[in-house]
Amino acid sequence: MTKLRRGTRVPARRRLLVCGLALLASCSQEPLTAADAHADMPVPTRASHSSFSSTRVNGVDVPLRLELKAEVPAELNDVLAFYRAELGKRGWQEKPDGAVIAADRALLVFASPKGPGTLTLDRAKGETIVDLVQRNTEAAARANFLPVPGQARLIFGYRVPDVASLAINDQTIKIAGGVNHPQTLDLPPGTYPYELHVSGHLVHTDSITLAAGQAWFLRLSDDDGKSDQIY
Repeated sequence: MTKLRRGTRVPARRRLLVCGLALLASCSQEPLTAADAHADMPVPTRASHSSFSSTRVNGVDVPLRLELKAEVPAELNDVLAFYRAELGKRGWQEKPDGAVIAADRALLVFASPKGPGTLTLDRAKGETIVDLVQRNTEAAARANFLPVPGQARLIFGYRVPDVASLAINDQTIKIAGGVNHPQTLDLPPGTYPYELHVSGHLVHTDSITLAAGQAWFLRLSDDDGKSDQIY
């Protein structure tokens, strides 16, 4: 193994190799670009993984909520700069309310052409984890799932008519039940424990945390899993 001492001249061939490696490293740090320049929810070309999900309801032909999850082998600041640029091209306007930017986490709030949007970035295993959400205000209003300003909306039901009741926020609500007969309840932001009673018996308990402007489908049986945010 060759040792270099101060004053030692490095062979020209080795200098070329070092310069080539430095050039290759600088090339790998080029700005991120969108895999599809026309996609509503942009994904960086260097993403190692990405997936899309949407929330739809009967009678409304467009999704109430779109979500993109991705993993990008790039620094958080680079991914943040990518999304600020790409979402700006798509008419998303960044809002100062609720924004958080730190070395290993970022949360940005937007007003998008279709409704509220959020971008959450985290770091894990040397990659930046992306969670981009867009909510469609018009679609939520058509489905009657849009909460009143400053509150959140719960949507719930029960498959059997006239046997169940929901206890939440110091009130008990009779559930009409049956197929395609959801009921709604608007509540202030907060965390709420709730109980499902069927034919006078307690059959399910859980809690849910709500933020202003959200709509959640409340799961009322153990086999249905967790409640879903639908707007």
